[in-house]
Amino acid sequence: MIYILLEDFPKKILFLKGDLFKYLVKVRRHIEGDKIYFRAKGNMETLYLYRVNMIENRTIELEQVSYENKIIASKRPLHIAWCTIDSKAIEKVLPSLSEIGVTRISFIHCDRSQKSFKLDFKRFERILEASMQQCGRSTYIEFDIYKNIADFIREFPETKVFDFTDKTLCDYIDFNTVLVGCEGGFSAVEKEFLKSQNIFRLNTPMILRSESAVMAVASKILL
Repeated sequence: MIYILLEDFPKKILFLKGDLFKYLVKVRRHIEGDKIYFRAKGNMETLYLYRVNMIENRTIELEQVSYENKIIASKRPLHIAWCTIDSKAIEKVLPSLSEIGVTRISFIHCDRSQKSFKLDFKRFERILEASMQQCGRSTYIEFDIYKNIADFIREFPETKVFDFTDKTLCDYIDFNTVLVGCEGGFSAVEKEFLKSQNIFRLNTPMILRSESAVMAVASKILL
């Protein structure tokens, strides 16, 4: 755990009880004199350092030692346009996408996306927060939704497309926005619409699931 995320701006002296007490004392086994980093949801850019002063009566008292502006984020942005799949599959890879450094994910209702899929951005945010505290990242992945691929491409005309083609993704990558299809890929109508875009594939003979493709492409571009 790199830092602890707090709901409110931290004060000079912190008194933590309940679940945070259990986590810091029972799980992390912090003792008096230990130093712990914190960030506040309302000011993610600032990293606060606290020292444990006292532990008693199921309360841990901490005193602020220092603070600094310290943003931890990917060196380059990556915006993924992702044709909507089962939210359970999305949730499994969100922590890894956060650690890799993905900046933004736009979910698109594509022709082969099941209409019953509902996206809970609040739940996604909670999953991200757990990941961010573990990896040290200080910025959230941004989420939004588009009704169809055409609307997205009109707004982001330079989007590159991951699909079946002879062109493989090379080591030198000069783009920041990529579109990945859902299970079953793009429909014939969508393929026709996308044929003028820059289309690429990964250098593998295997068929990737949508979430595997997102992970692989993000890793190739950002790491």
